Amino acid sequence: MSEPKAYSLDSRQVAEATEQWLAKRGVTKTEIAELAYFLQKDYFPELTIEECLENVDAVLSKREVQNAVLTGIQLDILAEEGKLMSPLQEMIRNDEGLYGCDEVLALSIVNVYGSIGFTNFGYIDKLKPGILLKLNNKTDGQTHTFLDDIVGAIAASASSRIAHRKQAEREDTID
Repeated sequence: MSEPKAYSLDSRQVAEATEQWLAKRGVTKTEIAELAYFLQKDYFPELTIEECLENVDAVLSKREVQNAVLTGIQLDILAEEGKLMSPLQEMIRNDEGLYGCDEVLALSIVNVYGSIGFTNFGYIDKLKPGILLKLNNKTDGQTHTFLDDIVGAIAASASSRIAHRKQAEREDTID
């Protein structure tokens, strides 16, 4: 009898699944980049959407981020399908105000990018611009309790990454 095959995770497969699930749930990387642009345009007038997209890609390349995206989307889908046990089913399906686990999962993303990521996440979570408004709309039959916060966290993290890199560029030109 042969030994069972040891578990081995294919990192490319996880990265591809992350992008595929975002797309299946109606979120493009460009829409996330537009949120990052919204957060940083006043500080860096020369900032472009393409630059924001590069930073979104960099954030999405991190395993912690991929894990959060895949976990949150799966929980949203399970709630949509009525497959969670009560009272969790109702809390997630209705994006109940006192249920904060969706924000906690999103904070695991911004935690990688420091205090600018945290403050930007809070700001964008409150305003809900762009794709966040669509994801937060509860009339289309889909549940995005986790996804709206995750998308906001990715954008906030990308904007933090931009801020840190722009500061480094400034310092390089001074030296």
